[in-house]
Amino acid sequence: MLGDLDPTSDRAVFRQIADQLREAIDRGRFKEGEKLPSEAELVEHYGVSRMTVRNSFSVLTGEGLVHAEHGKGVFVRPRPPVRRLASDRFARRHREQGKSAFIVEADAAGSHPQVDSLEVKEEKASQDISTRLGSVRRVLARRRRYLLDGKPVEFATSYLPLDIARGTPIAEPNPGPGGIYARLEELGHHLDHFEEEIRARMPSPTEVKTLRLASGVPVIHLVRTAYDTEGRAVEVCDTVMAADAYVLSYQLPAT
Repeated sequence: MLGDLDPTSDRAVFRQIADQLREAIDRGRFKEGEKLPSEAELVEHYGVSRMTVRNSFSVLTGEGLVHAEHGKGVFVRPRPPVRRLASDRFARRHREQGKSAFIVEADAAGSHPQVDSLEVKEEKASQDISTRLGSVRRVLARRRRYLLDGKPVEFATSYLPLDIARGTPIAEPNPGPGGIYARLEELGHHLDHFEEEIRARMPSPTEVKTLRLASGVPVIHLVRTAYDTEGRAVEVCDTVMAADAYVLSYQLPAT
């Protein structure tokens, strides 16, 4: 399954070993969740030191391909379980069925969805949020963390203008079937379109703790603005997702 080292190569030995393990993972020789050969096995196979093998594992861990379990070994990290379909996740039919976008995605992945760390409060809008919502000064902020099968995968904060959200079910911890978008439409703010800005970056220490991220796993930072049919921005959602939990899928017109 693994080859030999090239003594004539100027590539460091630990990187050659990492290259071979990576190729074996990419080719499916080591499946998701499968344990890699132990340090002792790789030391014997390649005739190198334990430190060299550990450096190879560190390379793969930093790439997010593997994770170590204390006392058990190094395992291939599972691929993203959730495919987020941008063209479908906010379809009105889901809200009419009483399902939020997260529940729809969890159902498609065959996973059990949960929401915790819920906080709902009125607060002063940051300059960025104020600008996106049309120069509002105060907003209703809804903060929550999402879990799939008990594992945190994202956390998000929705910001809504107070003149829309105050005194409505949107200000309640549980806004009801279909989530806040269903409530917005019941209040007469029929959704027209969404704009999203997406970037990938390494997580902050707080994000690592909140999402229980393994070493080397980046995050996807997505900011979405929802507009009603009158052209008003009615919500801004700031979301940070574990990059190893999602595949973002988009359909783009050819013209």
